[in-house]
This record gives sequence, C-alpha cells and structure tokens, in this order.
Amino acid sequence: MHLRHERDGDARTLATDVDVADSLFAQTRGLMFRRSIPDDYALVFDFDGAASRDVHMLFVPFDLDAVWVEDEEVQRVERLSAWTGRGEARCDTLVELPAGAADDVRVGDRVYLAD
Repeated sequence: MHLRHERDGDARTLATDVDVADSLFAQTRGLMFRRSIPDDYALVFDFDGAASRDVHMLFVPFDLDAVWVEDEEVQRVERLSAWTGRGEARCDTLVELPAGAADDVRVGDRVYLAD
C-alpha cells in the first residue's frame, strides 16, 4: 500500500511506508513518543465519516506535515511544529507525513491510498 497525490492528471507517490491508525489506541497515540519517522512514511487516520478533526504535537519531537482529506480531496495542508503545533479541519481522512513531504500538496488536489 502507498499514498498517492494527484493534481491535473499528474500523479506521484507521497509515501511507500504507510501505517493506518485503525484502532482507537492507534488513533490516540498517533506519532507520540517516536523519535523520528522515515522520509517515505505516512500515518493515515481513516475515519467513518467527515467531521472536524484536530491534531496536536504533544510528545512528538519532530515537525510534520498534516493533510486533511475529504472524499479524496485535500481540504487543508499545514506544517506542524514539534511539541507545540496544532491544527484542525474537516476531513474523513487525516494524513501525517515527514516535514516537507507535502510541500507540493495543495487544497483541491487528490490524495488517496493505493495498492
């Protein structure tokens, strides 16, 4: 499984090392207490429906990019600072990536999981 990004018919892979936070424990823990993540890594939170979802960086000692996605369409992209960052937007899928991995991702683009 990998994470794909499309804009205007052009597609690229955002991450090849993908974990899906599919339990309440995994969603609550997120990336807390990890020292780092690989450059080609993504943590994907796949929710049952769209709602306002927030991200905090408490106990996350590195910056990351957060991407809020609804129906595979990017709603918001934000760089979150280690320890103090926080963001919120409406989504049914939330993606956390290493800082810089989402530099080319824009609102309205398509982001999705692929086999």
